[in-house]
Amino acid sequence: MNTTKNKYAIPLALIFSLFFIWAISSNLLPTMIRQLMKTCELNTFEASFTETAYWLAYFIFPIPIAMFMKRYSYKAGIVFGLFLAALGGLLFFPASIIKEYWAYLGIFFIIATGMCFLETAANPYVTALGDPKTSSRRLNLAQSFNGLGAFIAAMFLSKLVLSGHQYTRETIPADYVGGWEGYIQFETDAMKLPYLILGIVLVIIAIVFIFSHLPKIKEGEYEEGEKGTDKLIDFKVLKRSHLRWGVIAQFFYNGGQTAINSLFLVYCCTYAGMAESTATTFFGLYMLAFLAGRWIGTLLMVKFKPQNMLVVYALANIILCGVIMTFGGVIGLYAMLGVSFFMSIMYPTQFSLALKDLGSNTKSGSAFLVMAIVGNACLPQLTAYIMHQNEHVYQIAYIIPLICFIFCAHYGWKGYKVID
Repeated sequence: MNTTKNKYAIPLALIFSLFFIWAISSNLLPTMIRQLMKTCELNTFEASFTETAYWLAYFIFPIPIAMFMKRYSYKAGIVFGLFLAALGGLLFFPASIIKEYWAYLGIFFIIATGMCFLETAANPYVTALGDPKTSSRRLNLAQSFNGLGAFIAAMFLSKLVLSGHQYTRETIPADYVGGWEGYIQFETDAMKLPYLILGIVLVIIAIVFIFSHLPKIKEGEYEEGEKGTDKLIDFKVLKRSHLRWGVIAQFFYNGGQTAINSLFLVYCCTYAGMAESTATTFFGLYMLAFLAGRWIGTLLMVKFKPQNMLVVYALANIILCGVIMTFGGVIGLYAMLGVSFFMSIMYPTQFSLALKDLGSNTKSGSAFLVMAIVGNACLPQLTAYIMHQNEHVYQIAYIIPLICFIFCAHYGWKGYKVID
């Protein structure tokens, strides 16, 4: 038993680092949305397409990535993804010269493609390394490092980007050095540092992976690299109802979570009347609640069934979204902290429940679950559109996340059951 644990300790530690790093990447997006509204002079709805560019990659590439990894290995996919994402981060330097919104959208798409390699590999790898009975708990533990990365991105890296100045062409001080162009250049340059750091870290992690040994894992009756099926991706796996409902639940969960995350700083600054420095601190607390929820949820799964916890957490968020819709303002903001806590276990719990009993089709199932992240590419935009069109009753936009959590509750109640 101890030998098995020691065998998996280092590989799991390396995979856990991936959960941390892609959380940094995706949770910088709300900060970038706020910043791009300034540097590219965008409204809330226009800036929300930053999320579309990023998460669209998660819809396009999971199947090719799963085929790549089934042909080669998890390790090859991880290393390639790390280098690709690092390249995207370094492209912020030429983008700061161009200063065009389309250039940033292209960069986010490249970074997301690299991160998609990591996520398509890491989630099923964690569920497979160890006792299948504890796969949900293990994946929630791994996702706790995702929560840590989200907290660091929100509390600290956001402060590197957002200056606290919110000038327009009409309000910029007459003595500002360089005038409007100087202000835009200063705000544009602020976006480079976090992505330079991210790019360097990604390269270092890729090199560590190259020289590390990752054990091959069994997926059903076939060992990775063995001949068992000629199909690189099997669409028939979607006939399994618990996976199919899992994909649907992940679509709505991801869309609901990202709708709240991406608009959090906009909500704070535009509708709750906060300064950017205060808003970023609240954003850090928001992600800290998410991190706390992950750790506490992982501990609770020792005693409670994952599907039961999913139902309770989803119902809590339905109620909290109702509070946001009713009151808005600062009360709504505090309700969002609660939403963050209760969202914490949903993604990994749904993911692990949906992968159960898939055997040699685990990679295919993982690809479809990752594709469900395309919810991030459309539901936040719908939320932003409703908010932009109803600025006097902006809080009604949170009907979208509320509906999303209803689907999550259904999955924990009924959809997770393996019946075919």
